[in-house]
Amino acid sequence: MEPAYRGLGRCVCCFWLAVVFDIVGLAVLLLGVFVNVFFYDLLIYAGAIVIFLSLIWWVFWYSGNIEVPPSELEDDVGLLKKNKGGLGGISGAVRRLSSRVSTGIRNSFRRNGEPSHTARMPRSASGPPVSPPERVTVAMATMGNTTQTATSSIADCGVEMPHTATETSPA
Repeated sequence: MEPAYRGLGRCVCCFWLAVVFDIVGLAVLLLGVFVNVFFYDLLIYAGAIVIFLSLIWWVFWYSGNIEVPPSELEDDVGLLKKNKGGLGGISGAVRRLSSRVSTGIRNSFRRNGEPSHTARMPRSASGPPVSPPERVTVAMATMGNTTQTATSSIADCGVEMPHTATETSPA
């Protein structure tokens, strides 16, 4: 037998925390409005923030007291009714369609983003997969006499930079 909750429901602690946050926030806010201190704006903002944070406790209290009959939870948590026989009818078709669409979207992100273990490999004309081209790292170094400098022409700022060479790989 389930315990009968009266009055404040199951989440009494969240309810009282929300009430305390509201009272403290309102007190700090009114203190900032009616007391003549040089940091009144800090008190007003702090009170408003504390009242806003009390909303978290109100949401916890409310959502903790939502009651759903077990008959409505059966399908949502994977406890399919035995007489339904699995995924049948319109709801089964909608679930299958939803699963296919979400899988397709998920796979499209995998193909367009970083390569993953399920990404498609490019194929040659004969059919077997072709390995992707390897990336080649090329080191850069200053060439020749390092006393040569180039002057930046952007906005004539006169910044001197050493002359460097860049090489690219044909692969």
